[in-house]
Amino acid sequence: MTNSYPVTRITISSRWHWLLAPAFGAILLVLWELLARSGWYADFIVPPPGDVADRWIDLVDDGSLARHTAVTLREVLTGLLLGVAAAFWLGYGIAKSRLLAYTLTPYLVALQAVPVVAIAPLLIIWFGPGIASKVIICGLLVFFPMLVNTVIGMRAIPVELRDLMISLEATPLQTFWHLELPAAMPIVIGGLKVSATLSVIGAVVGEFVSASEGLGYLINFGRGTYDTPLVIAAVFTLTALALVLYGLASWLDHLLLSWQETRPR
Repeated sequence: MTNSYPVTRITISSRWHWLLAPAFGAILLVLWELLARSGWYADFIVPPPGDVADRWIDLVDDGSLARHTAVTLREVLTGLLLGVAAAFWLGYGIAKSRLLAYTLTPYLVALQAVPVVAIAPLLIIWFGPGIASKVIICGLLVFFPMLVNTVIGMRAIPVELRDLMISLEATPLQTFWHLELPAAMPIVIGGLKVSATLSVIGAVVGEFVSASEGLGYLINFGRGTYDTPLVIAAVFTLTALALVLYGLASWLDHLLLSWQETRPR
């Protein structure tokens, strides 16, 4: 005998769903304030939100936040663009060529298995403490997710559609532009979203190892001087940067894939 239990579903009007994230953030903020005022921790360990806000305003006023954010953003964008471009074209080649896949896949997996933090000091030694090493670290971190999504997207294209392009005598460029790229785009954009958030981590890892500017440098400096509000303010700025990049990737998703939302069902 099968027992059936009523399932309670909570529905929220589409006019109010945008309030969920801010409301949850407000709850976390209140809990943070209560924890800071509980006396369980010293202020330099868990500072009140107001102290963090004051420290962030000071950073904005003296221009240091904008300067360090610009450095990190330049590293992030450069590493993201180079890493995504290299991963896409290599992933396309691997998806199209078994020889290339069998040759490179073990080495790519081995490269992914090595933590970027472990090889970051080597990259700093080889390429110097400037922007080049940070861009390479960032590119390495975003490379593998984009590569995997590209390979999966290209291999997921139905054989019937490829046969159709062959029957139409389409050139390789026409097949890529009119079939492969549009068909794989949803999965490729998914890889771009993941890479966009990981790119911030890559830049900060490089700044942790060796840097004299950037948000990672601010976090290191605040940690060394027990300036916890500075550390939290820099972390929040990094979080906002990652959210903006993810939002841009989502906007690109909507822009390029709007035809999926309007196609007949």
